[in-house]
This record gives sequence, C-alpha cells and structure tokens, in this order.
Amino acid sequence: MANNQSTATRPAVTSAPPLNAKWRKITVNWQLYLLCVLPIAWLIIFMYIPMYGNLIAFKRYVPTLGVLGSPWVGFDNFIRFFKSYRFFQVLWNTFYLSFYDLLVGFPIPIALALVLHYMPIARYKKTVQMVTYAPHFISTVVMVGIIFKLGSQRIGLVNVLLAGLGLPEVNFLGSSQLFGHVFVWTNVWQQMGWGTIIYLAALSAVDPELHESATVDGASIWQRMRHIDIPGILPTVIILLILRAGMILQVGFEKVFLLQNNLNIEASEVIQTYVYKIGIASRNPNFHYATAIGLFQNVVMFLMLIAVNRIARRVSDTSLW
Repeated sequence: MANNQSTATRPAVTSAPPLNAKWRKITVNWQLYLLCVLPIAWLIIFMYIPMYGNLIAFKRYVPTLGVLGSPWVGFDNFIRFFKSYRFFQVLWNTFYLSFYDLLVGFPIPIALALVLHYMPIARYKKTVQMVTYAPHFISTVVMVGIIFKLGSQRIGLVNVLLAGLGLPEVNFLGSSQLFGHVFVWTNVWQQMGWGTIIYLAALSAVDPELHESATVDGASIWQRMRHIDIPGILPTVIILLILRAGMILQVGFEKVFLLQNNLNIEASEVIQTYVYKIGIASRNPNFHYATAIGLFQNVVMFLMLIAVNRIARRVSDTSLW
C-alpha cells in the first residue's frame, strides 16, 4: 500500500531533459559560432600561449634548465633596465617618434577625408583617392629603398634639386636631428590615403537632411564641416584615437631598423630595436633582459589604453568599454 502511495506522488520522469534557452540559440545559429572557432583558436595559440614565455622576465633564464627550471630573480631585470644609461635615451626616442607620428599622422587623414567628401568632380576625387591609397601597398623594405634614393646625400633626387638651386646638400639619413622628420613624414605619405577610408565611410553615414537644411539657411562649406560633419564622425575619431593611443610605443620596428645607421643612432634607437639587439643580434643573447624590456613596453601601452579610454569616457559618451 505504501509503495503505491509513493509511486503516485513521484513526479513523472521525462525521457530527455529539455534544452535551455542559451543552448537553443547556439544550436539555431551554429554557423556563426563555427565561424568563431578559427579566430579564437588563432588568438589562443599565437597570443595567449606565448604569454607563458614572459615568465623569463622574472628569471635568470638558462636554456638548458628551461623556463620553469631557471632561477627566479624577481624584478632585477627591470631594475637593471631602469638603471641602464640607455634607458632615458631609448624611452625618449620611442615617445618622441610615437607622439610626433600621432600628432601629425592622425589629423591629416581626417582633413583629407573632409576635402574629398566635398570635392565636386567625381573623376578628380577618385584620382586623388587612388594616388593617396597607392603608397599603402608598398612594402616597408621598398619604402626604405625609395627614401634612400630620394634622400641620399650625393645622388638623392632631393639633394640634386637643392644643388640645382644653389643650396647646400642635406644629409637626411645621417643626421639625428632630421631622423624624426624623415620617419614621420614618410609615414604620413604612405598611410594618409589608407586612413581616410574609415572617415569617408563615417561621413557617408551623416544624415543628408542636415546638410540640406544648413544649405537652405545659407551655411558655408566650412560651417557645415564644423557643425555637421565633424560632430557626426566624432565617435569614430575617438575610437580610432583610443586604439592609436594603445599602440603608442609600437613605433614600427622594420622601418626604424632599416633606416638606422651609426650617424643617426642617437635618435633612432627605440625600445624595439634595443630589444632586438640585446635578445637576438647580440653575441651573448640576454633573453630574460630583453623580455623584461618588452614586457615593460607592453605594460606602458596597456596603461595608456586604459587612461585614454577613461578620459574619452569622461569627456564624451564614446569609449571602448
């Protein structure tokens, strides 16, 4: 009798548990999640797993002992870099080239996009776009070769023109005072056309009725740029500025290294080239010291990204997070 009562009050057992709402969404949109597999696997393999090697920044790395077997030294490698006589020179050169490049190279694509947006002749507009985009597809090695051909002291085209005008020759590639200008302005020439693509896309999304109303009210092109276009693309500008600030110390190793020589070494020695010389090019590679310098650079960029993002969030409503 008791067995019959317990059987009557027992809830009915279903054949299989129902799927929850999240799992249903995943199964319905499984193609989207499948597309994410390869990028996530690439991120884990090439971005997260190599972080394991940063451990040697806190060790005296001995290849025969391995990463885990090498003795710990705490922050000695970082302190050694901070006390090095090259510390301030390398740090200053890196910040100088980065901020110079940001100050000049960031606003020029915005100005070019605004000019192209108002250009009335479509064929001329496309020609300017093509001419300014083209240098982006030139490799760094070829670009440095062009710079050598143009800026060489004896046979460079610029010095030939200066000599034709009766002006003295300029050693563009052998002067530490001119290295920053050569590096930044050639960067601007190579990247300004490519950088305008995003801003032109943002300008095309601005409501055309605002322009029509402003034109009816007699607003000039400059006033339309100032009060309609620039506020319209401001969120895009802020996001790109935050991302650019997060890469502030990524000067561009290849170009700096290829342009570097004994005459401009005082201005061209940046953190990335210094790490390469210590960690790989040296006769006695100092892996733990080079890793500590590289880790210091990444920590500074991470802090810069957080600081600029927080400033942007306070000044405007746009931020990365």
